[in-house]
Formats: sequence, structure tokens, C-alpha cells
Amino acid sequence: MKTVNFSRIDKAKFFRTLNKRVNNYFKENDIKRTGNWKLYTKAVIMFTIYLVPFILLLTVSMPQWLQLLLTAVIGVGMAGVGMNVMHDSNHESFSSRKWVNKLMGSSIYMLAGNVFNWKVQHNVLHHTYTNIQDHDEDIDAGRVIRFSQHAKWFRIHAAQKYYSIFLYGLLTINWAITTDFKQMHSYLKRKLSYGKFPNPATEWTKLVVTKILYYALWIVLPIAVMDVVWWKVLIGFFVMHYVAGMILSVVFQLAHVVPNTEMPLPDKDGNLEHTWAIHQLYTTSNFAPSNWFINFYTGGLNHQVEHHIFPHISHIHYKKLAKIVKETAKEFNLPYNEYKTTRRAIIEHFRHLGNLGKKPQMA
Repeated sequence: MKTVNFSRIDKAKFFRTLNKRVNNYFKENDIKRTGNWKLYTKAVIMFTIYLVPFILLLTVSMPQWLQLLLTAVIGVGMAGVGMNVMHDSNHESFSSRKWVNKLMGSSIYMLAGNVFNWKVQHNVLHHTYTNIQDHDEDIDAGRVIRFSQHAKWFRIHAAQKYYSIFLYGLLTINWAITTDFKQMHSYLKRKLSYGKFPNPATEWTKLVVTKILYYALWIVLPIAVMDVVWWKVLIGFFVMHYVAGMILSVVFQLAHVVPNTEMPLPDKDGNLEHTWAIHQLYTTSNFAPSNWFINFYTGGLNHQVEHHIFPHISHIHYKKLAKIVKETAKEFNLPYNEYKTTRRAIIEHFRHLGNLGKKPQMA
């Protein structure tokens, strides 16, 4: 894979100015950049939504329609834990204590994921090379969906704005079955890591053991305890994952695959036009910034601009930081992408998919 180099020239000193203002915000208000009681309360709420319905399914006799409904609720909680707890923790912003971040970051194993893989894909590849074809794996859906104008076009893409939504729900179930194994093999082979390169044998052991425990908890245990046939347990397992995958996929797409974000390519020497921080402004978008519920449930991921520039700051601060970032971007004549509502962002996303689905000569 060709090396990509961000520009080191920021003549106007945008990031230096922004960083100083953000530092002053925390200093003047005498608050930490990490989470506080608000985040810890949210963590309890999200774990409750995720685990209590599961416990009820295992212990209380109820109609099968209610069992199915509870599996969907578990999916809502699963996505909530991922966005509010796991995400901040693995960015080391949940707490100022490393062991707390490590513990809460391990919640990804309950979501069918893997810490090592997630940190490489998300912290390293996505946050460094945001929206850059062949580097940011989050915009690579293989041949099925064309997220970038730089990706190869296939006839099936002509209908992607109609069928893509049905595929979004498969995100986390792919984690559970195949994705983690493929990523582990690829990342270790390429010597990729977030921090010190780990012992491959240790990582493979963690992956296999945590997958076995995951299947035992969410499939074997319900089959053994619940008074339902095995295939109905598998349907519930699928529904749980489909709901969580749908939520997580849509939240990501609204931040990066919309008309107002760019997907720049490096030149023949691997050089990009902008510095890393300015690149984030061009490739990222916010949505529904004033919507309390969206901000609460998505773990501030509707404030992706702030998150991408300051990934080590907890999301509970993003709403306040947004004003600083927006004003500074305007001052330096730089873009600040956002959609006022989730509905508008969704409409624009699928309209964008429709344009990307057109044959290149026609687009």
C-alpha cells in the first residue's frame, strides 16, 4: 500500500489556534477532557438496555412475540454500549485512569468485536486516513456498495440506493462470524497496530477464546435455558445484531458518506493537499447537532467533526467544543460540514449513494 503524506504547511496556523482555544476552554472551566458522572450514568443506562432484556429472556416465561421484541431492544442497547462506552474507552477518553479505559474498552468483546482489530481499523486507519480510498477501510464495502467515486463501478451499484439499507444491518453479525478473523490475519501480516506491536499468538488466542465465550453466552446458553427451539434462538440472535448493525452503520454513513464531504486522493507522490486537521474538516460532517436525544444516544457521534479533530476528548464535551471549532473554521475560511437534522442527513446520504451508483460517464 502506497504511503500517504499529509501537508505539514498550515500557513494560517488553524490547528494551533484551535488547539489553544480548546485547551483554554478546559483550563478556564477547570474540567477534565475525559468523561464525568454524565458519561458514567449513560454507561449504566446503556448496559441496562443491553443486558436486562437478555436476563428477562433467560428467566421469565413470556409470549414469543415479546421475546422477539426484546431481542430488538437488546440490539438498541448493543449499539448504545458501542457508541457511548466502548468507543470512548478505546479512544482512551472514557476515564483519566488507564485501567478503567481498558476495562470498559473490553466491552467490545460483549458486542462480538475485538479490541486489537477495532483500534487498528478505527483509531489508525479511519482516523488517520479518513475517506481516502484504499486506506480508510470504513469506506470499503467490497463490490457490494460503492461509497466513493474512486471505487470501481459495477452494474449492481445502479440500485445501491435501494438495497444498501438492508445490508447495513449485517455490520455486527459480520464481526461475529468472519470480519474479525480476516482483519486479524491482515493486520498482523501487515505489522499494523495501535501502539506497540503485540504478540500475534496472544492476539489469536484472545480472538478465539472471546469468540467461543461470546457464542456460548448469546447462543448456547439461551438454547439450554429457554423453552424454545434452537432455530428461534438463532432468529433472535440475528434480530439483535441486525438492529445494532443498522444503527451503527447509518450513524457512520451520515458522518462521512454524504454530499458535503470530500474523498480526496493523494498525488502521484502520495502527498495530500491539506494538513491532517484540515483534512478532517473536508471529509467529515455533523448531523442533528441540537437534537438532545441524538446527541445522548449516539455518544456524540453526530458531532463527528469535533470527534475527528479531538479523538482523545470524551464526547460529552463535543457540544460545547462545537461552537469553538465552528467559529475557528469560519475565521480561517475552512468548511464546517453539518446537517441540521438527522432526516436531512439520511435523505442526502441516499441521494449521494444514488449518484455514486450511476455509471461514471453518466454521473
